[in-house]
Amino acid sequence: MTINEAQQQVDEWIRTVGVKYFGELTNMAILTEEVGELSKHMARIYGEQSYKNGKVYTREEQTQMLADEMADVLWVVLCLANQTGINLTEALRKNFDKKTIRDAERHVNNVKLK
Repeated sequence: MTINEAQQQVDEWIRTVGVKYFGELTNMAILTEEVGELSKHMARIYGEQSYKNGKVYTREEQTQMLADEMADVLWVVLCLANQTGINLTEALRKNFDKKTIRDAERHVNNVKLK
């Protein structure tokens, strides 16, 4: 699925199943919530925090939790792009160009990355 196809599918789902988009500010708050949920799992899987009651998840369960939270984040970003008229495919292309020019020497010369 391309980014454009994902934007179209989210829009179709919103209009048929979801009834209508939440307001942009509501979706921004939802995005923050979803990023927080992803952060919680990242901190427990890769960081020093642990799950409540000492719960230990299998690698497969951890991967599924992360995938689900990342998909939730992407979903809301796609909603916000649709609501604000942003073509994410074009925006990402321009972002690659910007980063390529800006960071042409930056990372290669970073001693912390060697």
